[in-house]
Amino acid sequence: MKARGLWAAHLGPEHGGQGFGQVKLGLMHEILGTSPFGPLVFGNQAPDSGNAEILARSGTAEQQRRWLEPLLTGDVYSSFAMTERDTAGADPTQLTTTAVRDGEDWVVNGRKWFISNAQIADFFIVTAVTDPHAPRHSKTSQLIIPAGTPGVTIVRALGSMKEPRPRDGGYPSHAEMTFTHARVPAGALLGEQGAGFTVAQQRLGPGRIHHCMRWLGQARRAFDMMCERSTYRSVQGNLLGEKGTIRDWIAESAAQMQAARLMTLHAAWIADTQGFAAARKEIAYIKFFGAAVLHDVLDRAVQVHGSLGYSTDLPLESMYRAARAARLYDGPDEVHRDSAARLILRDYAPPAGGVPSEHRPTRRRAARAQFAWLLDEAATGA
Repeated sequence: MKARGLWAAHLGPEHGGQGFGQVKLGLMHEILGTSPFGPLVFGNQAPDSGNAEILARSGTAEQQRRWLEPLLTGDVYSSFAMTERDTAGADPTQLTTTAVRDGEDWVVNGRKWFISNAQIADFFIVTAVTDPHAPRHSKTSQLIIPAGTPGVTIVRALGSMKEPRPRDGGYPSHAEMTFTHARVPAGALLGEQGAGFTVAQQRLGPGRIHHCMRWLGQARRAFDMMCERSTYRSVQGNLLGEKGTIRDWIAESAAQMQAARLMTLHAAWIADTQGFAAARKEIAYIKFFGAAVLHDVLDRAVQVHGSLGYSTDLPLESMYRAARAARLYDGPDEVHRDSAARLILRDYAPPAGGVPSEHRPTRRRAARAQFAWLLDEAATGA
């Protein structure tokens, strides 16, 4: 992959990557998503890819030398420890893990769970409260904690729908872990103190686009299996592909995937041309819409295969179980729907005098804001 210019494509050449924009990365991740090993082979697997982006944007020269360079060469693995069992994952401002300054060190105490890569990670990027009295989005910071630091304990591997019976010491799954008076030097702070929320966003925007494109890759794999099944499986004297219901499912699946693909590429294009802040609404759209498309296509594929699809002879059943987490990854669907609606409503205002306007001026303003780039190009003759 390195020889062909495809390794760590999410980072710029100055960090050993390829500098692909989000549109090109999105198309690439759709292909990688067809296999669970795709991202690993290309050096952009989660959570390492997101952690690399944080280190590239917010890490000091020393942090990049010690952690980013070996991460990009594939010599180490990393983990991102934010989620806690007793606080809402959708609201990181409620976190309770603390990091207290003690002389030249930070002392970290708390419990985290559903931490990916924890069993094999060489270092953790940990979100902890460093100023409990600061404004809600300035309470936390990110710290780099090496694996093996005294006080860092992997409590257990966590079972889930994706992996019901994980094995400690086996293939890495999600884990629960504790930090008990874990001491790290002041230089472990990643970014500015109090910027934990902002630093975390540096990995979440790109990550959501990549998630959605990988889901399309998975959906396409299931779709191909469903279509192939329809060409040879007979029921009551007819091929499945001759049944109206199956044809409806095929057409609906194809349309849903195409809609999700175009929505995701549009979000990626806005991120490339205007920045991730401008793409917040579009990223919220694809997060809940893409998860629903993945579920729907997989569900139909399992149904078309009947008992074979339900069995472990095909990958559909494991893909189906893993897909349920898509509605929770990087924030549940409900949070993204609410976020999208709030951003939409910013472009509207009550009509003057409380009487609905026939000409809908607020809607014209909303449309103009959405397509300002097009109007500007038209005005300049571009």
